[in-house]
Amino acid sequence: MSYVRTQISEQGVASVHFFHQNQNSLPGTILADLVAAFAELGQNNAVKVIVLRSDEHNTFCAGASFDELVAISDEATSQRFFNGFGNVINAMRTCPKIVVGRIQGKAVGGGVGLAAASDFCMATQYASVRLSELAVGFGPFVIGPAVERKVGLAAFSQMSLNPSEWQTAAWAKQKGLFQEVFDTTEQLDAYLEHFLNNLCSYAPDALSELKKIFWAGTEHWTTLLPERAAISGRLALSEYAKNAIEAFKRK
Repeated sequence: MSYVRTQISEQGVASVHFFHQNQNSLPGTILADLVAAFAELGQNNAVKVIVLRSDEHNTFCAGASFDELVAISDEATSQRFFNGFGNVINAMRTCPKIVVGRIQGKAVGGGVGLAAASDFCMATQYASVRLSELAVGFGPFVIGPAVERKVGLAAFSQMSLNPSEWQTAAWAKQKGLFQEVFDTTEQLDAYLEHFLNNLCSYAPDALSELKKIFWAGTEHWTTLLPERAAISGRLALSEYAKNAIEAFKRK
């Protein structure tokens, strides 16, 4: 009922599809498969550009799996859980290929992190975004560096301190999280195809060098994101967080 699937077109476009039946909320196994997919495609000479997309749901990604989180009782396991999205962000960051995000619907928590870790991100008007972590006892610590890098500290603070408030796709474009926003999925996919065809016509080495420039100054994320995961991992074991997560699941 859940998967990560990759396919490579004749033009060199690699599509990374992920799906989970619960509104694309992602357990550790799916996150690990995404890490492996970016590592493999990054070294494939037949790949010129990568598209990250979710399947099935109107929701792009609802963040991490709370079903998995509530079963965790020790700090080491909790840190590994929270570093799941950190591992994906670092895999996207270090992948030598340009990663394009296709955001067809709402993104919450880690889903916002995936959008922020894309080199170029396009969405529909239905792609509202929210960082809900504070409402359940921790914060957007792991994805924070990626989100802040795109939208700036003021907008990141706004999202972090308003965990129940949705921001529109238009807001996300204004802040730099999305580069393009379309009225319909059909318009999104039409422009996506056009954009990818253009990227595939450019020199791969030039794209790779540009990517290095885009991510300059983030080399320390290899250690920073696990450190942030330790903060979330500790806070998520508190009585406040456990009660808040259970209440959230009952909604």
